[in-house]
Amino acid sequence: MTKLLDADSRLRKLCLLKPQEKGYPRSVLSRFTRKVGQDKLNSIIEDKVIKLLKGNRSKQIDIVLNASFIKAWSTRHPTNSQIGYSDPEARVGRTGRSYALDYIVHLSIDSKTMLPLSCLFASANDNEKKHSLVILEKAKQVLKSSGARLRSLIADSQYSDGKIRAAAEKAVIPYPANQKPGDRNVLRVDKKFRTYGPEDQKKEYHKRPPVEAVNSS
Repeated sequence: MTKLLDADSRLRKLCLLKPQEKGYPRSVLSRFTRKVGQDKLNSIIEDKVIKLLKGNRSKQIDIVLNASFIKAWSTRHPTNSQIGYSDPEARVGRTGRSYALDYIVHLSIDSKTMLPLSCLFASANDNEKKHSLVILEKAKQVLKSSGARLRSLIADSQYSDGKIRAAAEKAVIPYPANQKPGDRNVLRVDKKFRTYGPEDQKKEYHKRPPVEAVNSS
């Protein structure tokens, strides 16, 4: 966040920072979070999201589930390489083809506006499916408070699970190779983000954030 405040003009404007003014350092942001408290901060963010949804007059939302890695500010523990030394809650998880000491922010996002609806932070070794139902239910509550409803749930194959699909009236989640092998009537995505399966599901799946869909075809 501190690096973004020095580079992103939109964030600087939101934080009322002048053109030549330095962004807030980590100590200021951390102190603000501690003083406000986690519950109050979550309440403030949720209230702003609801107001934005109402302002957009959004009535039906396609929700995208996504997870991003955040590097932990710690080295690995000398006697246990799977945890952090100065940050014992951090865990080693897989990031692409390698492993690193990270956290994961689990998000639900409005596919049209890219507005984050709910989020949850967890250790990097936690599976995405473990937290997906929690952030989805939080997003549903936000939609309800804004007068909107969930139209469809869109996610990558790591979220492929019967409970997640059952939590939405319409779920567009690709099946991995080890689920329903040989079935050509289900949605699948290869390593180059090429989609195979029903045309309507392929179209819905490409509503994912542009940062993920850039290589889709």
